[in-house]
Amino acid sequence: MPTALTPELKAVQAEIESYARGFGLDFFLTFFELLDYDELNEVASYGGFPIRYPHWRFGMTYERMAKGYEFGLQKIYELVINSDPCYAYLMKANSRVDQKTVMAHVLGHCDFFKNNFWFSKTDRKMFNEMANHGTRIRKYIDLHGLTHVESFIDTCLSLENLVDPFLPFAKPKLPPRRDTSAIDAEEFRVWRIRTKSYMDQFVNPPEFIEAQKRELEERKEKRKQKKRAYPGLPQKDVLLFLIEHAPLERWERDVLSIIRDESLYFSPQAQTKIMNEGWAVYWHSRIMTEKVLKASEVVDYADHTAGTLSTSPGQINPYKIGVELFRDIEDRWNKGKFGLEYEQCDSMDTLRAWDRKLGLGQKKIFEVRRIYNDITFVDEFLTEEFAKEQKLFTWRFNPQTGRYEIESRDWRKVKERLLFGLTNQGHPYITVEDGNFRNRGELYLRHRHDGVDLEMRYAHDTLKNLYRIWQRPVHIETLVEGEGKIVSFDGEKVSEHDFKAR
Repeated sequence: MPTALTPELKAVQAEIESYARGFGLDFFLTFFELLDYDELNEVASYGGFPIRYPHWRFGMTYERMAKGYEFGLQKIYELVINSDPCYAYLMKANSRVDQKTVMAHVLGHCDFFKNNFWFSKTDRKMFNEMANHGTRIRKYIDLHGLTHVESFIDTCLSLENLVDPFLPFAKPKLPPRRDTSAIDAEEFRVWRIRTKSYMDQFVNPPEFIEAQKRELEERKEKRKQKKRAYPGLPQKDVLLFLIEHAPLERWERDVLSIIRDESLYFSPQAQTKIMNEGWAVYWHSRIMTEKVLKASEVVDYADHTAGTLSTSPGQINPYKIGVELFRDIEDRWNKGKFGLEYEQCDSMDTLRAWDRKLGLGQKKIFEVRRIYNDITFVDEFLTEEFAKEQKLFTWRFNPQTGRYEIESRDWRKVKERLLFGLTNQGHPYITVEDGNFRNRGELYLRHRHDGVDLEMRYAHDTLKNLYRIWQRPVHIETLVEGEGKIVSFDGEKVSEHDFKAR
């Protein structure tokens, strides 16, 4: 069971919080609790919410974490929850230096949760909401049976990434449009050229009138087809569309809503992983090295931090990239290494010696922390100089040697590869195009192809799970090796049809 901090650790927390506020950090009230490694793995397997609904995937996650710890492959030092107040868990076995470092790191996260724009729409009382979700799903299990409910949850979880994380920031829906029947009547009126009555048969011959009528009938039919198609405009939040339109039982609709709500809650953390971790590392480094560390603790602290920031070949460490970008931004804005004059300077010696002594670095990184997410952060601040200094490169698998090898050190390609992996959190971009495809109630989706084909095995499984919810044939339009394909599932078999790509 979690235990409260010892008096010694409470004093450490108060000390570190005072330093953090002195640096300008603004965080929610934060509660720390101590857990042993097994308890911490258990809480982490639930995403930090031990009161969540029962499901086998949480047990699977726990087993993986427990084995990783026992075999010395991984160790969780801390876990912090985006809520108000913030709750954070510390491992009892951590050394004193580790506990200090983790507390400073957690406060960096709490400041980020409170002040970053992309967290502004999240539910700060998610502990209560998660407990409510667990209660409702347990009730459905009692009514419909564990196997039936868990199987439906499996289906919903396979689709949990098909949400629109930007929808909470969208403008409210516009009020209903005014009646357009008079406009429609005018649009579909058969036009006659005004003339004298005795000239009408020559100016408006019957074949002219009939041609107009045929054209208007075709336009009316197209208008009907368009009206039959819904949602009308492409909708990225597939789960919301299913909640509103799929023929589900009441409890199924509620379960799908729960999965969507939780997916949207965790989405900002996926959108800001590099920034969030980089910000926390930046501040725990400053608090520890400038305020907290004793001479006898320096070696232990350096060893711990080196492990956190180490980068394995062929992998991106968000802690490392994030903190180095924040430090680079601070240095550039302190020295004035930005703006048109700096960018147009073509003398390398002048650029290296550039220092306008503006001292704007701290102000700038707090601004960046407030309004950016990972995509805009990397896109704007990963420069050629930064890529060279950090020795960044892209890699690829060489089938001839059977190894991953450096592909390019071109900073543009490095940036492109990194941004590509961050776009839509690395998931395919899918939209609902029509919920009444062919006027037969079938679901038609489109994959926005960004250079990578769908993994067809997963696409087939996803269509089957969508069919289970929609209960009518489901189709997805995509590209396979540059050729247009419509992949369909009709309840019995998966089929593929060629089509002319748009």
